[in-house]
Amino acid sequence: MPVPKRRHSHARKNKRRTHYKIKASNFVECPKCHEPRLPHRICPNCGFYKDKIVVKPKDEKEKE
Repeated sequence: MPVPKRRHSHARKNKRRTHYKIKASNFVECPKCHEPRLPHRICPNCGFYKDKIVVKPKDEKEKE
């Protein structure tokens, strides 16, 4: 297996790592309650996913 003969400089290492950065989360609007939520996830506010209720909303859980 090939092994590097010399160590890589800090600049070379940092140039390679320029694309390793955190991206901002992409939020979409829930079609039912119009609150922001992550795409392809259950809405934490109303509990709907693709026009079907999947989990009980927060308000109903607190009442029980």
